[in-house]
Amino acid sequence: MKFTFDPAKDQSNREKHGVSLQDAGRLEWDDALIELDNRSNYGEVREVGYVPLADRLYVVIFTRRENSLRIISLRKANSREIKYYANQI
Repeated sequence: MKFTFDPAKDQSNREKHGVSLQDAGRLEWDDALIELDNRSNYGEVREVGYVPLADRLYVVIFTRRENSLRIISLRKANSREIKYYANQI
């Protein structure tokens, strides 16, 4: 799977969350829980993924493009999100 992102957004994501958007390629997507992100009208279909990597869960916001996923945000999951993921799988 190919991942794309805006380099300026990557910089701000690293500053805010301590995680590079480039790390989306390392996530264990086969174990992902993916849902529509309907918190707001973004003008495009966005999805939220709860995706593990080793012993940590991450939350990734993305949109599907022709042959790739465009990563919008990536951060470590909080305790509420970890519990939600555990109850869904």
